Amino acid sequence: MRRIIIGGTKSGCGKTTVTCAILAALKKRGLNVTAFKCGPDYIDPMFHRKVIGVSSHNLDSFFCDRNTLLNLLGEYGSKSDISVIEGVMGFYDGTSGSAHSLSELTETPAVIVIDCKGMSDSVGAVMSGFLGYRPNRIAGFIFDRLPEKLIPLAERLCRELDTEYFGCLPKCDVTIESRHLGLVTADEIADIQTKLSRLGELAEKYIDLDKLINSCDVSLPEYEIMSIPKFTEKTTIAVARDSAFCFIYRENIELLEKMGCTVRYFSPLTDSEVPEADGLILSGGYPELYAGELSANKSMRESVKKCISGGMPTIAECGGFMYLHDELTGKNGVSYPMAGVINGRVFPTDRLQRFGYITLTAKTDSMLCKKDESIKAHEFHYWDSTACGDGFTAEKSDGRKWECCHVSGTLYAGFPHLYFYSDIAAAERFVKNCIRYGERNG
Repeated sequence: MRRIIIGGTKSGCGKTTVTCAILAALKKRGLNVTAFKCGPDYIDPMFHRKVIGVSSHNLDSFFCDRNTLLNLLGEYGSKSDISVIEGVMGFYDGTSGSAHSLSELTETPAVIVIDCKGMSDSVGAVMSGFLGYRPNRIAGFIFDRLPEKLIPLAERLCRELDTEYFGCLPKCDVTIESRHLGLVTADEIADIQTKLSRLGELAEKYIDLDKLINSCDVSLPEYEIMSIPKFTEKTTIAVARDSAFCFIYRENIELLEKMGCTVRYFSPLTDSEVPEADGLILSGGYPELYAGELSANKSMRESVKKCISGGMPTIAECGGFMYLHDELTGKNGVSYPMAGVINGRVFPTDRLQRFGYITLTAKTDSMLCKKDESIKAHEFHYWDSTACGDGFTAEKSDGRKWECCHVSGTLYAGFPHLYFYSDIAAAERFVKNCIRYGERNG
């Protein structure tokens, strides 16, 4: 099973650009390509999908144990010619959720991207450090923003360090815009296809794709096929999906479908009400960018509140949680009425709030888990709330703790994002609650 991790020396070193360039070039060659993203990121897979035209998937070694990772890698990647996995942050950053950890657990070769701007021979010191820091599966390097006159130097350094030179991407006019929240989504870039096509041309010219393909032909370790519970009852889950609510793990949706659920998407921006369903998922996203439109859609706000107050099992994560508040204050200082389920206000801050992986421990019995049980999660948000909730205690790996989330027998609402494959039992409880709701309501 051909597969490669495109890692990097740090965040912002060019991993996404190089990954998209390689995906575009491989697709142009006519190869059947599968893309993955290491870690919990939502946005990079959107760019992958724009390049290859099919779903990209997350592989997260914090959320998932080795067997689960191999199941996901085998399910989504085994039918393609090659799988390209984009790393996260620096190759070694993120401890149990790092690209290095994923490489080791899945026995996948890695190529490290180095941003060469402002460096020449010092590139060799960076290479030597990454190769020798810890036992690894680094197969070689790609040099981003490397002046063409320094290509011989990069090739020589690779020979001296007994590693592979896979090529470079020279400095070019192709850029992916950013905002304070991180990268803009792929759908927000008007000329995205032109840019991605240009990156593919550069990859074909400057990256040794044949060497890359041949270096990643490695067998997949043995693993035990996971058992997914299957329900015979007809159950429909309404999932918010539009420009304001676009952060959705495809694996979460497909797990619900494997359990027998029908997923029905709707738009809180443009639809008038929640579609007929037995459960509700309000996805994460950027509701603060569309606060005026969301607020103006009064019938949808009232429909969401009616569903939740009527006991429809609901998961509302981050952006979805923000939407449930009484009001949302934009960066312009204007407050917009929202769904009015959570009595509080969300407001902008000047930095990331409680960013990173966390473990949630339940303080009471609720829809997803019993008291004292734990579930893994991830936070990434600049907005905060006057009513974050107290249904769980969140704890980071460094021991920091805080209370969060509103919970009940039919509700999970909070800033933390959930990944269903980290705790299939929690997803199963959600579906069971949806089935019971459907039976009660015909």
